[in-house]
Amino acid sequence: MQTEPPTTYRRIGALLRDIGMGSDETVRSTLEAAAAYADDELGAYAAAQALESFGVAVSVHADDIDSVHDGYAGLLADAAETAGGRVTISDVRVVAGEGGFEGGRLDVIEFLRDGRPVSVPAEHYYDHAAACRAIAETAHRDDPRVWRNAGFARERGVGYDSIMVLATLEQREALHRHLGLTFS
Repeated sequence: MQTEPPTTYRRIGALLRDIGMGSDETVRSTLEAAAAYADDELGAYAAAQALESFGVAVSVHADDIDSVHDGYAGLLADAAETAGGRVTISDVRVVAGEGGFEGGRLDVIEFLRDGRPVSVPAEHYYDHAAACRAIAETAHRDDPRVWRNAGFARERGVGYDSIMVLATLEQREALHRHLGLTFS
């Protein structure tokens, strides 16, 4: 039985190039920036995080952010850029829902996607799942890639960012086969 070599930045770069997720230039420049640790073995979460360095993923922070309003806008701008900039995201805002906070008030993330309004329900404060749903709106409609959350082995009691990866089904299958990532 053949085992996979250790997961490193260098191995991830080669895989991304082989499956059409990274250009030679992107892989080269990312590996140059990561030269000090490009051959260090990575755990599953670190491997998922590395995908952001290669420009094929966006990290949705699990911890608090400075501003819920700026946090969503910056995240959606990063996702739109990662998706190739073919979709324009503008006027991102959080609209307060009715009622108090005791019952988990629902707000709405609203923004314009290519000039058309999009609304994503969100719990008050920073809603991790709503942020992931909003990211899904940043890929162009004719793009065969879709945003999916990368899954990996998790330790109990540890907080993890969600790593949203933009890939085709075949690319996700290759990431699963070679890096052990799953996608939801």
